[in-house]
Amino acid sequence: MMKLTVAKSAGFCFGVKRAVNMVYSQADESLVPVYTYGPIIHNEEVVRDLEGKGVHVIRKLDELAVLPKGKIVIRSHGISKAEHEKMNALGFEILDATCPFVLKIHRLVEEYSANGYTIVIAGNAKHPEVEGILGWVGNQKAYTVLDAEDVDKLPIRSGEKVCFVAQTTFNYNKFQELVEIIKKKGYDISVLDTICNATEERQAEAREIASQSDVMIVIGDKHSSNTQKLYEISKKECANTYYIQTSKDMDFRQIQSINNVGITAGASTPNYIIEEVSKNVRNEL
Repeated sequence: MMKLTVAKSAGFCFGVKRAVNMVYSQADESLVPVYTYGPIIHNEEVVRDLEGKGVHVIRKLDELAVLPKGKIVIRSHGISKAEHEKMNALGFEILDATCPFVLKIHRLVEEYSANGYTIVIAGNAKHPEVEGILGWVGNQKAYTVLDAEDVDKLPIRSGEKVCFVAQTTFNYNKFQELVEIIKKKGYDISVLDTICNATEERQAEAREIASQSDVMIVIGDKHSSNTQKLYEISKKECANTYYIQTSKDMDFRQIQSINNVGITAGASTPNYIIEEVSKNVRNEL
């Protein structure tokens, strides 16, 4: 019998839901202009909808200098300490939707760097979350790593104090592998597992569903780091894994003769998109 399995953890996580709800609430109620510093989440559909409600996306803080005063929402990825200070100086009301898991990393790297630790972050240096984390390091050195090769290239001497953290959406198993490697370097190391619980759960569930599926569909924005991780994990378990943003990206006729189909979605994927994809799959099964 043909079977469709939709991951229970698919869709908005706590931090994203909180950020999106905050912006929608302001869009409906605010009497002054509402801005977000960068797209509130990595999902084009949601950002486009908010723009239709009058919410403006600011890419650089310098833009605020020539815009009418109002409210600016910090997205769930968080920002640097310097950006916080600049926002305050420009006279805008700040609404901080930074994910609590990300704020925790800000506090940790600020504390450890103040105590003389070099900070090493497992994550993508160009991702806004990691850029924000780096902005709380202070005057100490900081590096980002993605794989074992990056760890081997770290210009850190044996015996140096090192604090090792992770981007909240980093691949959990990969982080554990890097921990084993970095522990052998002879550093005076403090390892802090800062991958959020929702990410661990989502990745574990994706791995399990993909291993039992003939086709796996991963839904999320192409710029979403956590969705890309879900795709990589699923692809290892199920060769026929598709990465789509909406139903429009999928030819559902491809799954007509398939027995088991699995679906998961990134933390920035609205439920209505997941439901639409699920409906189209059921129509073909």
